[in-house]
Amino acid sequence: MARIVRGALIQAKLCEPATSPVEKIKASMIDLHVDLIAQAADQGAQVCCLQELFYGPYFCAEQDAKWYEMTERVPDGPTTKLMMELAKKHEMVMIVPVYEEDLTGVYYNAAAVIDADGSYLGKFRKMHIPHCSPGFWEKFYFRPGNLGYPVFDTRIGKVGVYICYDRHFPDGARCLGLGGAEIVFNPSATVAGLSEYLWTLEQPAHAVANQYFVGAINRPGTEGPWNIGQFYGQSYFCDPRGQLFAQSKKRDETDIVIGEMDFEMIREVRNTWQFFRDRRPETYGAITEL
Repeated sequence: MARIVRGALIQAKLCEPATSPVEKIKASMIDLHVDLIAQAADQGAQVCCLQELFYGPYFCAEQDAKWYEMTERVPDGPTTKLMMELAKKHEMVMIVPVYEEDLTGVYYNAAAVIDADGSYLGKFRKMHIPHCSPGFWEKFYFRPGNLGYPVFDTRIGKVGVYICYDRHFPDGARCLGLGGAEIVFNPSATVAGLSEYLWTLEQPAHAVANQYFVGAINRPGTEGPWNIGQFYGQSYFCDPRGQLFAQSKKRDETDIVIGEMDFEMIREVRNTWQFFRDRRPETYGAITEL
C-alpha cells in the first residue's frame, strides 16, 4: 500500500541588506517565511524544511560578534514557538534551522523538528563545523554538535536532519539510515565552484547507500557586502535510487520545491538492493581508529 507524503523545500533570498540592523534582517526574513510556509501548505505540503540559518544572512562570511544577537533558545525562543504555532495551524511537520543559544556564549547551528500537531520533538546540532577561506568562518560562531544523529518519529514518518557541511561526511548519513530515517533533510548555504558539482553527487549517493529520500535545500543569490560567491539555489528532492525528481531551476530567486514521495519505495528498493543485510560493521573499525 502506498504511503504518499508531499514535501516542501523553501529557498529564500535575503530580503534586507546584510548591512541592515540584525533585528531588522531577522524580522523581515521571518515575515517572508511565514508567507512562504502558508504557500507551501496551500500546495498540500505535509512536511516543510527551511534553509540553513533561515532568518538571517550567511553571516559566517565574516567574524563579527554582532551576529551573536541572532541566537535563541530552542525550543523556548520566539522563532521556534512561532513555528510550532504555524506547524499546528497548517498541520505540517517542520524542520526549522536556527542559531541556538545553549548557554550564554555557547552557540550551535541547529534545527528544531516540530510535528504536525505543533509539538516540539527535538533538535539536531550540526556536527561538522568548517573553518576555511574564503568566508566560511563557522568555528567563530558554533560549537560542534553533541546530540548525535537523532531520528524523529513524526506524523509523516521518520525524519533525520544533516546540516550543510555535514553532507560531505558519509558516516553520519549512515547513522541516520541505521536509525530508521525515511527522509533526511539537509538545509544548506553553499556557493558556486567545486561544491556545485558535489551538490547533485554526494546527497544522491547518501540516498542510494542508505536507501532513503533526501530533501536538499540551498540558499539563492549573492549576499553582500561579502564576496564569497553565489549561493546557487537549486534545492531538490531525491529518491532512494539516487534520482532527482523535483528540483528548483532558480539560482538567484526565492522558490518553493514541492515533491511527492511514496515511502513504500524504500521497502521496494531495500528488497532489491540488500545493502543493510550485507554490510559488515565488524570490519569497519579502522574508520574510528585512524
